[in-house]
Amino acid sequence: MKQFALAIHGGAGTLLPEEITPEKQQAIDEGLRAAVSAGEAILKNGGNAVEAVKMAVISLENCPLFNAGKGAVLDHEGSFELEASIMCGETGEAGAVAGVRNVKNPVALAEEVLKDGRFVMLHGEGAKDFATEKGLELVEDEYFLTAGRQKQWEAARETGEMLVDHDGERKFGTVGAVALDMDGNLAAATSTGGLVNKQYSRLGDSAVIGAGTYADNDTCAISCTGYGEYFLRNVVAFDIAARMDYGAKSLEKSAQEVVMKKLVERGGEGGIIGLDGEGNIALVFNSAGMYRAWVKSGGEIQTAIFE
Repeated sequence: MKQFALAIHGGAGTLLPEEITPEKQQAIDEGLRAAVSAGEAILKNGGNAVEAVKMAVISLENCPLFNAGKGAVLDHEGSFELEASIMCGETGEAGAVAGVRNVKNPVALAEEVLKDGRFVMLHGEGAKDFATEKGLELVEDEYFLTAGRQKQWEAARETGEMLVDHDGERKFGTVGAVALDMDGNLAAATSTGGLVNKQYSRLGDSAVIGAGTYADNDTCAISCTGYGEYFLRNVVAFDIAARMDYGAKSLEKSAQEVVMKKLVERGGEGGIIGLDGEGNIALVFNSAGMYRAWVKSGGEIQTAIFE
């Protein structure tokens, strides 16, 4: 019997358990469940993994609780620079966009880059022009702005520092999804608004294939969340796949080695969601928590924040 599986994350690092109100936890849970449902609807009807991760991430981008799309943080200039990437495990094709402004759903733009096939990554105004050519929805900055993000930005401007997505919390604001479809194909996607008050058009790992996103049918699909510089330096997503490929290790063991040992030793904080071709799910993080949800064929949607 053909099986499918899907996992998503809404960022690693979190409020302490005693600081999460029941209302906030319910809202987060609803946002995660909506995203899983969007991807699951594709998979259980025989759709492909790339479409499933795109739709799951779009749902997260449209939810103001997460630092991607609608809930993105502000950069140093008080605007929004967005990043996203997507990869197909069957073909090895990938698409990524970085430093993008005014594109409502950056992951949809990343998929257009993948489908076009001439490029892997587009940046800045050129990426926005490409979005216009493809007929994607553009919005004004006001669409992305929320009262909470405005408050974060004003606090960060006072210190002049770039901050992780937080407001009394330590949260790495990224969203992502990994999927296995009923044809046995894997895919992964990641999207983010980056750091609060980020300067000099700083980019993280979310748009970088191999660092923040990776998918290969022979190994796994990975989406990362954490302090991007560490994931870039350590090519985290590909490292997990390489350990599976060259070392014949399981997804779980490979993810544990990279996230819980290598990253910790090098000062990196965050986590990953992963899927292999057998439908095994890895949800590994070295931070206080990671917003995450998952579902498999015939099963119920599961959500979690802490270990």
